[in-house]
Amino acid sequence: MRAQLSALPEKGKRMWSAQDVARDQVRRQANGLDVAAVAEKVAEAAVRERETAEQLRGNGSFYEFEMDRERMAAIWLAKHAEWRRVRDLMTVVGWSMYEPERDAQGSVWAREREERFAGALAAPAAFGERQGEEADELRAEVQLSAASSRLIQVVADRAGLRPSQVLAQLAERIVVGEDGTVFVPSFTPSL
Repeated sequence: MRAQLSALPEKGKRMWSAQDVARDQVRRQANGLDVAAVAEKVAEAAVRERETAEQLRGNGSFYEFEMDRERMAAIWLAKHAEWRRVRDLMTVVGWSMYEPERDAQGSVWAREREERFAGALAAPAAFGERQGEEADELRAEVQLSAASSRLIQVVADRAGLRPSQVLAQLAERIVVGEDGTVFVPSFTPSL
């Protein structure tokens, strides 16, 4: 799934929140760990959370190519919380080892991530299908003279259409004669 995620384009908004990233990583890393190992992960996450918070305040440095400070700090904050949740779950339920499929809440979150991921993959596929269907369509930006623009606007206003709809109806009615002449038979634009 990680390789597939990198293939998705980023459009200014991240698909995965810090909590999503943390929950997914902890779920995978905790698999098969005993309570003592999970407790060590809680302690490690606490240290990393503190370090990234200090770096966020400017008391440390990030390497040039690391992810942004806010994101890193948010992820470690979320990881610390998730490791604590796993530790507390194991302690309360009495598990000797963490098994992701037995973690009801973690499984719900994992299914939700998978559904969002499937939806994200389906959106570009649906867009590609629409593009295939529209392959025969022509989209054009037309600059008309002031007089022609006013005429098209008047016709559009009378018909209750947008100017682009009037132009589309004109284009649909174009007739090309055998000698190459072009004309449009008389018609009344309509919805």
